[in-house]
Amino acid sequence: MSRAGLACATAAAVIAAAGGALSGGTGHLTHARDIVATLVSPAAAQSAEEPIYYQDPDGKPVYSPTPKTTADGRAFRAVPPSADLNFDDVEEAAAPAAPAPTPATASGERKIKFYRNPMGLPDTSPVPKKDPMGMNYIPVYEGEESDDGSVSLSPQKIQRTGVKSERAAMRLIRTTIRAPGAIQLDERRVSVIAMRSESFIQSVANVTTGSKVAKGEPLMQVYSPTVSSAAAEYVATINSKTVGGVATYGRGSRQRLVNLDVPEAAIVAIEKGGPVPTVLQWSAPRDGIVLERNVIEGARANPGDVLFRIADISQVWALVDVAERDLGALSVGQAVSVRARGYPGRVFEGRVSVIYPQVNRDTRTARLRIELPNPDMALLPEMYLDAEIDTGNPQPVLAVPDSAVLDSGERQVVLVQQGEGRFAPREVKLGHRGGGYVEVRQGVSDGEAVVVSANFLIDAESNLKAALKSFSDAGAMK
Repeated sequence: MSRAGLACATAAAVIAAAGGALSGGTGHLTHARDIVATLVSPAAAQSAEEPIYYQDPDGKPVYSPTPKTTADGRAFRAVPPSADLNFDDVEEAAAPAAPAPTPATASGERKIKFYRNPMGLPDTSPVPKKDPMGMNYIPVYEGEESDDGSVSLSPQKIQRTGVKSERAAMRLIRTTIRAPGAIQLDERRVSVIAMRSESFIQSVANVTTGSKVAKGEPLMQVYSPTVSSAAAEYVATINSKTVGGVATYGRGSRQRLVNLDVPEAAIVAIEKGGPVPTVLQWSAPRDGIVLERNVIEGARANPGDVLFRIADISQVWALVDVAERDLGALSVGQAVSVRARGYPGRVFEGRVSVIYPQVNRDTRTARLRIELPNPDMALLPEMYLDAEIDTGNPQPVLAVPDSAVLDSGERQVVLVQQGEGRFAPREVKLGHRGGGYVEVRQGVSDGEAVVVSANFLIDAESNLKAALKSFSDAGAMK
């Protein structure tokens, strides 16, 4: 006999036994009704709660969906829904679980769309359900399963994972490119002294390699048969009684001396009536430092031999090598700060004058030329240096912290905070980087909050949600 039938039979017996009392008055009738209600109600309630599973009688974590006995013949304890256990917290495994949520909540509240596996497995259910460990499936409400990949987190989970956000705002993005280099001579400020005819060195001034010389300072005295012959011809032409007064007749002779690189001072002395010079004095063509001296008294100098090389180092070049990836941020005229390793703490200011149109195939670097004023001649050729080039847009641009960007190599994504614990991934187009921020050219608006910390955890949950949705959609199509 079922529990409901047994309860009815018992109630009938009690009513029959109380028959005399029914005729005694209304008071006795009411008392009988109370007795019947007391006996029937628990039985009816018990019959409405059929066991949902069976548990070991000793309380061990052994369960069965059907009636079962232990090895010693004792029956498993039936567990009705009201006595179900909650396994959400291992430390409170024996605490009664809250009643399973129903598909439809009270009027005005959100409606449950389906239930998903509490362990993240690709398994969903249209009705409340438990997994093999007895854990309740998690309800998913309408509106939470959007196609944009957004996820919702509880305030407790946001606090535990350390989620932090920062608003996108207009900022100055200043990027500094650092590159090594070396000091080189300005090619336009180097002079070479060489004879244009066969000559002999008569004497050399007290000038050696490394000496500083001034423009016009004597360097050496040279005897050249060719120069002496040309000088004698010029003197004869300008002193001739026939053509001496005609300027055009002496022009050719003078030009010959110029072509032989005779100093202008020596030519002027000849024109003033001086004697034909046997030995000519060669002087420094510019202020600078003697880089090379190849003359010895009495030596023979052939045409083209370099006797002196003098360079003006009041302005020098800094040649630096920058990485190929930084070329797009460079342009001629940009300000550069140079620090020489020989002068710690001192900064030399210059500007980019030339970007060489070639990339080194081995180092993947391009070369820049920076012109540096060097009035005190502190910078010397081949001196090592470190250059810092300030790049970036001088105008504020919309930017977010670097840590907000999830870069897969093919696409860049940020997680936008939408309020009430919801976060949505948003693909963005990036620009310049610098100072811990990156320019956002497309995808985010000014003032929107983006996740800057623990965004990888949120992205992982978003990907998991998308995978679960794809599984559920695939199952619905079968």
